[in-house]
This record gives sequence, C-alpha cells and structure tokens, in this order.
Amino acid sequence: MGGIGFMAKASAKEEIILLLPDDETIPRPRLSKLIIKNFRTIGNTPVEIYLDDIVVLVGANNVGKSSILRAYEVAMNTGSKAGYLTIDDFPNNIVDSENLPEIEVYTIISENKPGAQWIKTLPNGEMLIREKWTWSSPGVEPKRRGFDVDANAWVDKVPWGAPNVANAYRPKVHRIDAFASPETQEAEITGLLHAIIKDKFKNITSPGNTSGKTDYEILLEQIKGFQKTVAKAVDEETENIEKSINKYLEGVFHNYVISLDAKPESNVEKTYTPFKETPDLFMGPDGGFMSRISAQGSGARRTLMWTALKYIAENGDKDGRPHVLLLDEPELCLHPSAIRDARKTLYDLPQVGNWQVMVTTHSPIFIDLSRDNTTIIRVSRDETDEVKSTVLFRPENAKLSDDDKDNMKLLNVCDPYVHEFFFGGRIVVVEGDTEYTAFSRLKLLYPGEYDDVHIIRARGKGVIPSIIKILNQFTSNYGILHDADTKLTPKGTGNPAWTVNTKILSEVNNSSDISNTVLIACKTNFEDALLNVTVSKDKPYHTLEKMKTDISFREKVKSLLDALLDNKIDPPEHCIRWQTLDDIE
Repeated sequence: MGGIGFMAKASAKEEIILLLPDDETIPRPRLSKLIIKNFRTIGNTPVEIYLDDIVVLVGANNVGKSSILRAYEVAMNTGSKAGYLTIDDFPNNIVDSENLPEIEVYTIISENKPGAQWIKTLPNGEMLIREKWTWSSPGVEPKRRGFDVDANAWVDKVPWGAPNVANAYRPKVHRIDAFASPETQEAEITGLLHAIIKDKFKNITSPGNTSGKTDYEILLEQIKGFQKTVAKAVDEETENIEKSINKYLEGVFHNYVISLDAKPESNVEKTYTPFKETPDLFMGPDGGFMSRISAQGSGARRTLMWTALKYIAENGDKDGRPHVLLLDEPELCLHPSAIRDARKTLYDLPQVGNWQVMVTTHSPIFIDLSRDNTTIIRVSRDETDEVKSTVLFRPENAKLSDDDKDNMKLLNVCDPYVHEFFFGGRIVVVEGDTEYTAFSRLKLLYPGEYDDVHIIRARGKGVIPSIIKILNQFTSNYGILHDADTKLTPKGTGNPAWTVNTKILSEVNNSSDISNTVLIACKTNFEDALLNVTVSKDKPYHTLEKMKTDISFREKVKSLLDALLDNKIDPPEHCIRWQTLDDIE
C-alpha cells in the first residue's frame, strides 16, 4: 500500500440533492451577489460583491478580503456550529445591538423552487432568491430571513425551510485558508475529493438500467415507497404507545400528554447515503507507512490541495452539484511557474465543472483577462476607514473582442505582472521595451517620487487599444505614450501603425472623464523625439546607457513621465499631447 489513500465517508445528516435542470437552456444554480455589513473589518457601510465564474479580490493587507470569504462560508453553514460567529467576527470585538453582523446572499436557482413568493424573475429569465442572516451574539444560531417578493419586504419565514434543506439547494461551499490548522486543511482537501465522489455517485447508471433515470433516482423512489409502507404499518402502534404513556403520565403530571411523531423523513436524501460518516485521507511513500494528511508537512498539504483541484478541473462534471471555492492567497509558497499552473487550474474549474471560484490575492499573475468569465474587485478603505469594494473589471462591460483576448494572452505570457495596475497606483501605458527601460531606470534614480507608478509595457502599438478598454472600466486617470508613426511607409504604401492611432483615440474617448486621461505621441518615435537620432538595433540597451551618461536625455525622459502623470505639465519637444489626428500629422 502506498501513495494517497482516500476512504470516502459522509455525514448521515448531509443531503444529496439533484440541483441541475435537464434543459441546458435553463440557467444553472449559482451565487450571484453578497452584501456584507458589520462583519470583522467591514463596518456599517455595506460591501457588495458581484459574483462571476472567477472573482479575484485584490487590495492591501487587512482591508477585509478574507472577511468576505468567511462571510459567505458562515452563512452557508447555518444549522451547524460552523455557522456560529466568534467575538472576533464582530467589529472591534464588540457586540453592538444597533449594528449586528449581517450577510445577504443572492442565489440564482433553476429547479427545486421554494415557492413563488420568494422568486424574482429577472429580465433574462433567471430566477433570483434573496436571504439574509443576522447574528445577535457569538456562539448562537443566526436569524435567517427571506425576501418576500409579493410583499416586497423581508419576513421571518425563509425559502426552503430548515437550514440543512436550504443549504442543499444552494451551491456547496469549500473554504481553503492558507493559514488554517493542519487538521482544517486536511478536512478541506478531503471535502473537495469527497464532493467529486458524491457527484459521480449520483450519476451512475448500471448497464441493465434502461429507465432513463440514474440508479440513484431509482433508489430514492424505492426508499419513498418503503417509507409509505412503514408509515402505514406503524401508525396504529404509534397511537398505542401514545395512549399507554399518557396514561402513566396522568398519574404523575396531571393534564400532561405526549405526541409521538414517527413519520418517515420527508426529505428522502437524508435517509440514505452510501458513505461513512467522515472522510479519511492518508499519504505516504509507496509501500511504506501511511499517515493522515494533517501529519504531513505544509508543503505536502499545499501540493496535495493543488493536485486535488487539478484533478477536479480535468475531470469535472457539468451535471454535478454546483460548488463555490473560496481560496485565500493561493500564491503562497508557489514559485512563478507554479502560480501560472495554479491560475490555469482555477480558471478551468468553471469550464469543465459546475464551479464558481473566489480568491484573494496579492499576485497579478493570478489575473487572466483573456478569459471572459473574470470579475476583478478591489477591496480598500476610504478616508473614514470604512471598507469598500470597487468593481474594477467585468467582461460584459469591457466588451473585449477576440483580438483583444489574444492580445491579453500574449501579454500574460510575456509579462505575468502586467495586471499589477489592478492593485492601485498611477498608471502609464507605453508601447515597447525602450520606453519601459527609460522610465524604469528613472524610478530607480528618483526613489520615492515614482514608487506608485505602474509602467504597462504593451509590447506593440496594436495592443494599446485593448489595454485602454480595460483601464476605462475602473479609472480615467492614466497616461498613454506611443509612437506617432507616419501615414506612409518608406515604400509609399499605407502604414498599418498609423491606423492604430485612430483606434487608440477612439478608446481614449470612451473614458469616463477624458480630462484626466493623458495621450502623448512621440514624433515619429521615442528615439527620434528625445535623442534626435534613429536607433536601429539594441534600443533598450542604448536607452539604458544614455540614461546613465546623458543628463539632458535623462531630464527629457523625466519631463515626459511627469507630463504623462499630470495633464497640466507640458511634455518635452517633439512629444505631442494630442486630441485629433491633425495634431500628429
């Protein structure tokens, strides 16, 4: 025996419920939105999180990113102690009756409708359910309420009734915390594998089964039939037991009676599971001693986690139960190439399986805008120290073309840190390596003055319009530097590089506040404009040497960067701030 051993067990209390519609045109169940108040670092101003297949939460340390993950986790664990809050979950570790922790969850459903009063039909035909949880103190069950669409108000009744039933109708949550205890990490990993096993189990159809139903569905029908038989047989005996006990009680407690409810469980999924109570996962050398995952080193546990996720991403089941993966700082303990592999794994999960992923990260490598299922949200604190969320990017808003996506793929390969601008700071987009080299050297020469400036290297003029589309979604304060180029090539034919000027101008004009956008073109290119010479080869190296030795050139580069950062500063000669093509012809 060796390698990894997985013994599947499951809680007898856990339900296995078919959530997905047979009609592929019906939207699949998924988490749609979170609203969080008075929870950990989040104060009375609500933080709203819109969910996509992939949600990346960025921001500085201690601004509330992990709080957002925990908020959804505790709400989805109502009905168990995992759904209780501790005093650490209350802002400032104080229970304020006027500002209690509150979490609102928007869920898109398909089948298993809870009743018309809870369902809001959206313009696109999707069905929305809203629920709210409020915790009055640590260590107690939260108060759960539902939004009654007919009454247009929150009411004490709730969709689907009991927490364990309702939880089964929502996407199942998996929280992976990088700093959790070894025992918790073991439970997280086994939970992931266990979920896949259960999804596979529900879809088994034996060779002789021609009913059009899975073996699991047939089994549930059989259990229902058996329950009816049992109920009929024990009704009379139950009545006899009640009468006998009530007779004994009357002699001791006058006017006291019992009522015995021995009816079968209406939710038959609770009555049967093929698994044992809890999963066990062992790891060790092939043919050697096997020990629990919690006894392994942190590196082994982290590697196993990513291996499990990779397996799920490669063997997912679109017909399985919906899942939500909550992942805190996945880049920890991973080298850059491993981070890229991990990113691919996470982005593949919604493609091959019925998963949503929400991650917190400090690594721009984990952002891939070439995929069209990614939402980027910056979590920060405002001037009053309130936590706020800002949607930086949503694919439907950016309207990236196939060419745009190809451009972003190229940038991801060439510069894995290209998406650093999502993390805050001043932004300047340049065309190529030469300008990037000059400005990067300038940042070293003037420590402290340009520390928050992100230089985005487009690696080609044609990529700049794609980058502007992304920037326009969350900021109007950026600078663009590019070569003006000429209308015609030396051979007298039309110059494709000149036509890109029109595309750049068009996208800049889509900025929410064009007055904060700086657009500068070098006449005809960077070297001609600032050096008054034509450099044919080794341009970045030549520029770096000039930055070291030529004070005049260095001063021109500084004035150009200053002009890109502030539209009130004039650029150096031969660098043109432009608004129409006539300005640069």
